[in-house]
Amino acid sequence: MPDHVDDPSRFPEGRFVRPAGPLSAAEIAANLDVLAALPARLRTAVHGLDDARLDTPYRDGGWTLRQVVHHLADSHAHVYLRVRFALAETDPPIRAYDEAAWAELADARTLAVEPSLALLDGVHARLVALLRAQPAEAFARRYLHPENGPQRLDAVTALYAWHSRHHLAHATRTRERHGW
Repeated sequence: MPDHVDDPSRFPEGRFVRPAGPLSAAEIAANLDVLAALPARLRTAVHGLDDARLDTPYRDGGWTLRQVVHHLADSHAHVYLRVRFALAETDPPIRAYDEAAWAELADARTLAVEPSLALLDGVHARLVALLRAQPAEAFARRYLHPENGPQRLDAVTALYAWHSRHHLAHATRTRERHGW
């Protein structure tokens, strides 16, 4: 498969499209439902996979399924903290990280997936509970990303709902493709 931005094996859910304006309460609730469901759905998607299968890339030149699971834990732990900063401070600057470099660290390449699945269980329970407890106006709060600029919390829910579906599809479609 070509390494192209529109390659469906790379972007099985399509590329993320940032919302043009504020999201409705129903849209935010739907995004939070996706976030709430991710840990169990990901656990199901990788259930029973041995090390050889976890070390299978989801596409030519892509991360292994193991790296995808660890990446989700890294990324969603970051967003949990970013959301907390945005709710507690006014337009806090946050720190970006090199996700490709993190995916190449030894733990992301070799560690069993259970610690990251457990981390996702906790992070998503806290993140979803926190966001569901917020009044509507809280979703206009922002954090400042050094590369992407101001990020409104309503748009962040859309981004991470997409991110959840995106990487979950990497795992489920790899299983389907290989008949696992």
